[in-house]
Amino acid sequence: MTITKNKISWKDVIEKTVFDPVLLYTVAVVMSIMYHYRDNSEEITSIRDKIEIGYGILTFIIGWAVFRLFDFVKKHKLIGGLLLIITYILFGAAADKAMSKGRDGYPISWGLWFMSPQDSVDYNKWYTVAMFILFCIFMLSVIYYFNRVRYRILMNFLIFLIPFAIYGKEYVKMPIGYIMILSVGYILLMIYSRQICSTDKKITVDHKEVWKSVTVYAVLFALFATLTPKPKIEADRTALETLVSADAFTDRLNAMLNAFRDTAGGNQFRNNSSNLPVYYVRSKDPMHLKTTTFSKYDYENDSWRASMLDKSIYAKNQEFPINIYGNGHMTEALLLAAKLDSGFAQKYGLEDLDYSELTLTKEREAKIYTVMRGGKIAPMPQSVQSYTDSSTDEKMTCLDSGLVYMEFEFYKDNETYTFNYIPDVFFTYDYNAKAAARFSEDDYADIVSDAEAFYESDAFLRYRETQSDEAKDYLDRLAKEVAFSDKNYEKYQDELLDYGDSKRIYELAQSITQGLETDYEKAKALEYYFYENNYVYDLEYRKKMGENVENFIFDSKTGVCYEYATAMTLLARAAGIPARYCEGYSVQEAFEGDESWNVDYTVWLKDAHGFPELYIRGFGWMDFEPTMTDQLEVVERESTTSLLSKAGIILLIAAVIALLFILVSPALIHKLFLMICRKRSPNDTVRGIIKRIYKLHGLNGKKTTHEASEYVQSYSGADMNTAADLFDKAVYGGAELDENEKQTAIDVYVKVYEAYKEARKNRRKKA
Repeated sequence: MTITKNKISWKDVIEKTVFDPVLLYTVAVVMSIMYHYRDNSEEITSIRDKIEIGYGILTFIIGWAVFRLFDFVKKHKLIGGLLLIITYILFGAAADKAMSKGRDGYPISWGLWFMSPQDSVDYNKWYTVAMFILFCIFMLSVIYYFNRVRYRILMNFLIFLIPFAIYGKEYVKMPIGYIMILSVGYILLMIYSRQICSTDKKITVDHKEVWKSVTVYAVLFALFATLTPKPKIEADRTALETLVSADAFTDRLNAMLNAFRDTAGGNQFRNNSSNLPVYYVRSKDPMHLKTTTFSKYDYENDSWRASMLDKSIYAKNQEFPINIYGNGHMTEALLLAAKLDSGFAQKYGLEDLDYSELTLTKEREAKIYTVMRGGKIAPMPQSVQSYTDSSTDEKMTCLDSGLVYMEFEFYKDNETYTFNYIPDVFFTYDYNAKAAARFSEDDYADIVSDAEAFYESDAFLRYRETQSDEAKDYLDRLAKEVAFSDKNYEKYQDELLDYGDSKRIYELAQSITQGLETDYEKAKALEYYFYENNYVYDLEYRKKMGENVENFIFDSKTGVCYEYATAMTLLARAAGIPARYCEGYSVQEAFEGDESWNVDYTVWLKDAHGFPELYIRGFGWMDFEPTMTDQLEVVERESTTSLLSKAGIILLIAAVIALLFILVSPALIHKLFLMICRKRSPNDTVRGIIKRIYKLHGLNGKKTTHEASEYVQSYSGADMNTAADLFDKAVYGGAELDENEKQTAIDVYVKVYEAYKEARKNRRKKA
């Protein structure tokens, strides 16, 4: 006779559903992926953890139902297969519906959003839902199949790498918690799945012994790995990081987005520490490279938006060389007009200025070599004068914002661009600064308009004809500079002086520029304001809900280049200087490599930069650099390896405690069982003793007590027949046992337990 009935227990049901290791591992994988596609905006900071937990709960619920369907398919292939096809169709339809809702009012498709760095695109709730649906059904399917149907350790390893690849392609750190959970979960799942997939030819013996051995091995290995000194290695990891992170593809997507994206935030500059090269530059000067401009600031969303000023075209189908106007020739153009036209000079009081006294800076050449594939827009140096050559033979489109792009092609890797630019030294010469200052007046628009009329006059054309070919080219350049400013300056006044009518920003701008007369003096005062007032540059600073440029200027005083550039742009506008926000790269790190390359600077992905451009009356567009401080918040951010090491130590301590518990738990459980027996009734004690002996020897309830006695006798030589007889007497005979019989049963149990321990010890020695 048996002591239990052969039926499915609630414990088995719970283990198969609630504590299913395959399902729980799938939940961890999906949560780690969805963490990457989370909303980084500060307004949801307080509920972000709840959202992640929500994804986990939803994956568990969906996974439980889908796993039951998969179990059904294994038994009923035809009907189950049809149900499975319908399920996949429903998941696909739900994902497609979410993608359709996400496309409403969003500038890019789901596919491009998915492939793009998440810091480079705005969060899209419905695209994220589609991502969850697709990853959820995919991970549920493949993890179930390669663990429950056809166990394949290689495929499981490739699945394990998917979350790491998603983070790695953008050189983003996966949270340490997820790294540890996935790593430990993967190892444990492989052991679990190997056991449940045992066959006649491949059998795992004594599953409980396997888990104990694995625990001991893991603890000893962790001890060795933690305590063994690690050598410090200095090595160039660029090739490896490029391979793992797929940044080349990421950079290309970044550049592609720049070709048409209409908005800009600051997320792409945060946590950006990637040492992957984007450009090599041959130039005598450090500089900004401009790739896009934005003219409209939204206080509510703390973002910039491109306007028609940023997109307006002044020339198409241009061939090299291409002149770029508006960047620094206005003073000489206006003084030359005053020199050649006395009426113009007298009208605006310019008689005392002498064109010949100006110090004109010679143009220099900058050559840029691309390392990664680029977008449509060429990286334009600051104060660029002309785009003289490129390795592409495509015709170019020129924008009023000073950018040049290819309409139908993308710049490829190993592309070259050659530009002429003027160094930022014009205002270092006293006479130049004095002359330009004469145009910082409200009648500047009239001055430019009259100057353009002069350059179109017959008098100027007759003068031009008397000059050399080189001089004619120079005069034509000045004429086009004036025409360009006359065409656009009124637009600058209409749009690029908008600071949202913020009273606080206006008052601060007036305070900073008080007593200063020229645009350039005001601009420099604004540029140095942040440096002189202890603003903090911190790549990992996250704004709180609803923060915008005002919070940066007046409250937190902490941010990245986006905040500095945005603040200076709006302060300049409030001070009466047209300004726009630009993005591109900062060229400042000297090239360290083969001198035969003839390269001066390396531009890294981490050099992505936001900066302001201001229109200085009497000069033109000029870059400024407000992101400077000698009080950078240099917080020692621990590397992933370091954090993993610390997490490993914590886990090691926990594992050692667990191991100690495993080693001493048999003795503790034995002692505790004896204490409980002494407090129980004789009948309950005998029942408990037989159950305990069964559990020690791994016997199921189908064996009778005397069959169990024979097994115990063969295993350890112990005799439990007396306890078996007492059990049968109490359970099947209905007798009430006395205290002496209770003690007899306890004595039998103690002898069986001691014999069991000795037998196990001997078997280990023989093994």
